[in-house]
Amino acid sequence: MAEPSTEAWTWLLRPPTATELLLVALCWLGCYWLLRRRPRALWAVDVKGDRLSPAFSPHVFLTGLTKMYGSVFRLFVGSRPFIVLNTFEAVREALVQKAEVFSDRPSVPIVLMITHHKGVIFAPYGPVWKQQRKFSLSTLRHFGVGRHSLEPKIIEELNFIKEEMLKHGKDSFNPFPIIRNAVSNVICSMAFGKRFNYEDDEFKTMLKNMARALELSVNSYMILVNICPWLYYLPFGPFRELRQTELDITAFLKKIIAQHRDTLDAANPRDFIDMYFIHAEEEKNKESSFNDDYLFFIIGDLFIAGTDTTSNTLLWCLLYMSLYPEVQDCKAPDGCSETGANSDSEEITWSVSEKVHAEIEAVLGRDKVPSLAHKAQMPFTEATIMEVQRMTAVVPLSIPRMASETAVLQGYTIPKGSVIVPNLWSVHRDPNIWEKPDEFQPSRFLDENGHLIKKESFIPFGMGKRVCMGEQLAKMELFLIFSSLMQSFTFMYPENAAKPSMEG
Repeated sequence: MAEPSTEAWTWLLRPPTATELLLVALCWLGCYWLLRRRPRALWAVDVKGDRLSPAFSPHVFLTGLTKMYGSVFRLFVGSRPFIVLNTFEAVREALVQKAEVFSDRPSVPIVLMITHHKGVIFAPYGPVWKQQRKFSLSTLRHFGVGRHSLEPKIIEELNFIKEEMLKHGKDSFNPFPIIRNAVSNVICSMAFGKRFNYEDDEFKTMLKNMARALELSVNSYMILVNICPWLYYLPFGPFRELRQTELDITAFLKKIIAQHRDTLDAANPRDFIDMYFIHAEEEKNKESSFNDDYLFFIIGDLFIAGTDTTSNTLLWCLLYMSLYPEVQDCKAPDGCSETGANSDSEEITWSVSEKVHAEIEAVLGRDKVPSLAHKAQMPFTEATIMEVQRMTAVVPLSIPRMASETAVLQGYTIPKGSVIVPNLWSVHRDPNIWEKPDEFQPSRFLDENGHLIKKESFIPFGMGKRVCMGEQLAKMELFLIFSSLMQSFTFMYPENAAKPSMEG
């Protein structure tokens, strides 16, 4: 075999020319310029096994990394960078100030297989998404979301909630199914034009399937689909169950959509589905995205946006009222004396639960039905709901966004295609914004006169162009249902039951 000529290597031994030195320097400077302002990186391998236990809370873990990696850092999952935003300033810059860059959704195989990039919540950002979201929001407003005209539908459900709870007497029970039924029925009233009896088999099956589909889609086995998409089609285990659950949900919703098409009266739209059909007909001669497939996925989005988070927030409210009646908050609500009636005016310290009950008693009494018109007179009740939302952050990690182009965020270069993860839990527990952030203090949302104050950094529904579509509906339901339940009942946690984690 011939030996390689030493002449081939002599260029390595000679002194470099000025041109070569300049080229090397320029390449080095270019790489340095591109990389010098990337967020500090954390590789997924750094996450130890014990942190993947069922008790592991990703949002708490990511918040804890702020001291080591800063408020903006990269977390690599495989080769894909996830940019974690742990402060309000970073979240606001990305989702509001640079919304056009950070409003897209990453392409995730399991999400793609379930949603086909349709609907509103998980659909990619662009003209089609804008059309569908604009229509959805305007139609929800048409049916009273954010207005007093929707109140009767919510109040109708209040009667059923109380009726169901009274059946349990003083026995312990789980209020979540009752609350979920009520919140779901409000969506049904707007989307389908009717409410369901809580014992209706179709209704119960629909809610069970939607809850199960959500549970399965975040199952640890199902996450493997994002690595090996073909696993989704395996004929056994959670893969098969998820596909079957999807088919059952599809059959139920498409049956209702078909019934609406057969009975449509364009002059008298009954609900969201009718309005969608009418709009699709108006747009049929244009390049329109309005069709039955999109309608199906948007109805699903309405249930996702309007049911699970609201139901869970209400459950958290009741949990805080029952678990921590001893939590002290020294300001008494307006209309309630801070001192006792005894001769030496001994000061009374109110628990949060007592203050909510006292405010409701002063404004509503025992028999008056809560209304949005009472909101201004019940600032402490509203502040309590807000503090529960701050403490728990029902959606602690906002649905990820994706950078549609390379951009600078908080001084760092964020490459195109990077996945952005806003950590709302971290924002709501930031000691630079909230005094004693780990303490439950509704009065932080009240001024010295007891009036409700808005805080820019309070963002339980997210921010920007993709702020939660169900925000206004959720605010209505939270106030009316919580006020009504606190007016009618005193909630107590079972004495011998283990206390749940309150991390949210």
